[in-house]
Amino acid sequence: MQKTILDRVEHVADDVVSLVLRGDEGDLAPWEPGAHIDLALPNWLTRQYSLCGDPADLSAYRIAVRHDPLSRGGSEYVHLYLRPGRTLEVSLPRNHFALVPASEYLFVAGGIGITPILPMLRAAGTGATLVYAGRSASAMPFAAQLRAEYGDRVRLFDRGRPDLAALAAEFPAAEVYCCGPGSMVDAAEALFPRVHTERFQPTERVFGPDTPFEVVCARSGETVPVPAGESLLDVLNHAGKPVPSGCREGVCGSCELSVLDGDPEHRDDIGAPDGRMYPCVSRALSPRLVLDV
Repeated sequence: MQKTILDRVEHVADDVVSLVLRGDEGDLAPWEPGAHIDLALPNWLTRQYSLCGDPADLSAYRIAVRHDPLSRGGSEYVHLYLRPGRTLEVSLPRNHFALVPASEYLFVAGGIGITPILPMLRAAGTGATLVYAGRSASAMPFAAQLRAEYGDRVRLFDRGRPDLAALAAEFPAAEVYCCGPGSMVDAAEALFPRVHTERFQPTERVFGPDTPFEVVCARSGETVPVPAGESLLDVLNHAGKPVPSGCREGVCGSCELSVLDGDPEHRDDIGAPDGRMYPCVSRALSPRLVLDV
């Protein structure tokens, strides 16, 4: 974890504040567009937020937080209680939404989904177009800034959603990045042939019934049973093999583990790379997994 000082809190849209977190002991860890961090809050909650500042400025990180009325305590605490001068710990940046090289980009953002897109748009250069939608102009963070900086390369929709099918026809060769409400992300995945997506909430999917399996902890040789009614993450923590975790929904990646043997059942929304899994939601298809813990 890295220690930061909350330098500024700025109102950037209806129910959205921007936080500037300055490194308490010098420069913070480097990051690339699309990355996010875990923010450890003083109320014992840890939440994940996309970095939306300048990757070249490592003196501080910038994030933006929307106040969710159905908050489990994270965004509510940020909006009601965080004040400049507070010491806060943040994780090293992680990136499951990295910008790949391309000659043309189309960025599609909805609401607070603009946050990971901001540094991507800057890095993409002149071959990029942003389509940004929100429920109203006042609810769209950074909209005025984007229009002033990029002009016609930014298309704002402050009432209603853009026609994604028409965009797919207009940009057939573009590398597409989409972040926003689940329905928007679902539509983008169905329409664009080359699309990268990031979700704030897990996709509703149906899996088979949980079955018990065993986990071999390779570093100690200990074998731990995982019953049908308990997550692999909880079993490892209860067995004295603590695994860092954040969302517990398979969307943040903070609990990533290396799989040395066995066949994991991936239930995450990240797309676990070969040899990796996220134990907060994923289980096993084989009777046994060997993990690097």
